[in-house]
Amino acid sequence: MAEACGWKYRMAMDLRWSRLRVAVVCSNNLNRSMVAHRLLRKQGFNVRSFGTGAHVRLPGPAPGKQNVYDFRTTYDEMFHDLLMKDGNFYAQNGTLRMLDRNSRIKLRPERFQDCEDEFDLIFTCKELVYDQVVEVLNSREQVTCRPVHVINVDIVDNHREATRGGLIIWEICMCILHLSDMENDLDGMLQNFEKKTGKAFLHTVCFY
Repeated sequence: MAEACGWKYRMAMDLRWSRLRVAVVCSNNLNRSMVAHRLLRKQGFNVRSFGTGAHVRLPGPAPGKQNVYDFRTTYDEMFHDLLMKDGNFYAQNGTLRMLDRNSRIKLRPERFQDCEDEFDLIFTCKELVYDQVVEVLNSREQVTCRPVHVINVDIVDNHREATRGGLIIWEICMCILHLSDMENDLDGMLQNFEKKTGKAFLHTVCFY
């Protein structure tokens, strides 16, 4: 009986994971959003990731020498471009490893401004990105009036902090699945996370 109940519980949770539509957004759709994307996908969540910048920017060998790409450029194309420019440098700073990881998740970065799909939760990784996402959502004509919760989790843009931030986003998602009333209980849950992590979260609700 216990095994049967456990199986039914896991099935119910799997169904909730697949139904909860999640997006993670950073500036370039390269590091922070992709770490969270990979982690949430491995846990069975229905997740997509985006950037909000006009172009995809990767640091170069010196200040003012960024590598700038169009959002239509694939991760694999970026990888081989940097490999030809200075393979040793971009291998040592982790950029090639990051691009290789990304290419195993999806083909290319995506701009949030170009996406018209609906989500239940949108996580942003920087306050500026949060403002951009909210502005995009509020500028669109409301059609279905379905709510979307936008939550900002400030994440420093390096490999270590991206991993830590991705785990925080995953943990928030897991807790949300267990809320009986997300609309009324989410703010209280986020306050508990603020005490636990020492981070301040921004949260608002927009409508499609």
